[in-house]
Amino acid sequence: MTEKERMLAGLPYCDLDPELQKDKARSRRLTRLFNSTTEEQYLYREQLLKELFGSTGEHIYIEPPFRCDYGCNTYVGENFYANFDCIILDVAEVHIGNNVLFGPRTCVFTPWHPIDAEIRNLRVEGGKPVHIGDNVWIGGGVIINPGVTIGSNVVIGSGSVVTRDIPDNFVAVGNPCCVLRPITDKDKEYWTAVYREYQEWKAQ
Repeated sequence: MTEKERMLAGLPYCDLDPELQKDKARSRRLTRLFNSTTEEQYLYREQLLKELFGSTGEHIYIEPPFRCDYGCNTYVGENFYANFDCIILDVAEVHIGNNVLFGPRTCVFTPWHPIDAEIRNLRVEGGKPVHIGDNVWIGGGVIINPGVTIGSNVVIGSGSVVTRDIPDNFVAVGNPCCVLRPITDKDKEYWTAVYREYQEWKAQ
C-alpha cells in the first residue's frame, strides 16, 4: 500500500511522499490559474474547476479566491456554488451533493493530526471523509470538521463549527453546531408566499 492509498483509506500516512507532493503541485497550479482569472473568463474558470475536482455536475461556480489540498479528492454535484474564500482540505474524500450553496469563508477540513507532539512532528497525519447531501445551504464562516456528514435539506447557520453529523431537514447552528429546529411545511408555505409576491412584483 502506498502513502496515497493509506491517505485515502483514512490510515496514518506522511504527506512528504513524492506522489502526494506531485498531486499537491497540480492542485496549486490549477488553483493559481483559477484565482488569477477575471470575471469575463467564466467558461475558463469552469474548465479549470472540472479539471481540478474528482467530478462535478455540469454547472459549477466558485468565487475566487479558492484553496484546496488536492482537489481530485473532492466530488461535487450539480449547481454547486461557493462564495469568496472557500477552503477545502481534501486529504480524505469530500462529497458534496446537488444544489449546495457555501457562504463566504466556508471551510471543509478532512485532516487530523496526532495530539502527541513528538509523533505530530514526524509529519504523520490522517484524514476522515466529509459528506454533504443535496439542497444544503452553509452560512458564511462555517467550519466543517473531519468525518462529518451533513444530511440533505439542511441549513447551517453562519459562524457554526460542525463537529458532529447533522440529519436531514434541520436548521443547525452554533459552536459546536447543534440542531436548532426541523424544517417544516410552515417554512415552505412562508417562502412560497415570499416568492409569489416577488413574481407578482416582476409581472407589474
